[in-house]
Amino acid sequence: MAVRLSSVKPLITDSLPSWPRNSRQLFASISKNSRVGVSATQMATSTKVIDSHLHVWASPEEAADKFPYFAGQEPTLPGHVDFLLECMAEAGVDGALIVQPINHKFDHSYVTSVLKKYPTKFVGCCLANPAEDGSGLKQLEHLILKDGYRAVRLNPYLWPSGQQMTNEIGKAMFSKAGELGVPVGFMCMKGLNLHLSEIEKLCTEFPSTAVMLDHVAFCKPPTNDEESLAFSELLKLSRFPQVHVKFSALFRVSRKPFPYEDLSEVLSQVVSSFGANRVMWGSDFPFIVAECGYKDTKEAVSAIAKRVPLSLSELEWIMGRTVMQLFRGHWLS
Repeated sequence: MAVRLSSVKPLITDSLPSWPRNSRQLFASISKNSRVGVSATQMATSTKVIDSHLHVWASPEEAADKFPYFAGQEPTLPGHVDFLLECMAEAGVDGALIVQPINHKFDHSYVTSVLKKYPTKFVGCCLANPAEDGSGLKQLEHLILKDGYRAVRLNPYLWPSGQQMTNEIGKAMFSKAGELGVPVGFMCMKGLNLHLSEIEKLCTEFPSTAVMLDHVAFCKPPTNDEESLAFSELLKLSRFPQVHVKFSALFRVSRKPFPYEDLSEVLSQVVSSFGANRVMWGSDFPFIVAECGYKDTKEAVSAIAKRVPLSLSELEWIMGRTVMQLFRGHWLS
């Protein structure tokens, strides 16, 4: 199923004060390119390439000296920032959103040090602490207001047993994120169907909070009725104008090896439903390095886009414009 020619859709911005109010004019000004295959090199010459989802953690030496790992979460892959910078330079990636890794859990000191060292290259997404004593809400405010984080991730598997992200703490953090103008990312690793009602409830109750669904909400190309239903529900979330989809960690959602050709239909329908201006590529570094390599996961998107096919303008949105719009004011230098 090929996406419609006009798949860069306007956002309803009246209820979203943290987003640009001239979005309709911005999107309307995008030229309607014919659907021809374009390479990542061609695309990179006309707009910045921004990775919407990756992680960094301390090297073993840094962990021993200053930035310890959380007990039981010691990494088995290198993920220090110097390695990331090498990979980004080789791939021609200009900037990235760093998502706090579970390896350091709620200790954000390593990522914070990276953000302070490279303020024009990286933006930070902190990890919400849903502790029942409410301390996580104070930490969230501190990370955003003092340490400069611009997004927060809600991991439902960190909630106390038997509780959901729609409990009092979850609502407070989701609401606070909207109040402070930072998007909320959802990680639905065990399936969107387990968390769909929570996401719908939060989006309905707090429409000014922007949302990012990590890794296509872990919806693989459907092979049965249950998976088809989950993917259909993902597409229906496009009715909430604050919801964005990360076309990220392709190795996690594809059923095939690189170049993940089975994701062409997934991308086609996601772009058709959400518009390219609400879809953004992400690598899931450093995990992707052991799969196909950082540079190749970027190139895979171009190969998939050719199969859809997408226009140059749509690919530019996915590879950088969407995330730059969502985090306006960043990656401009």
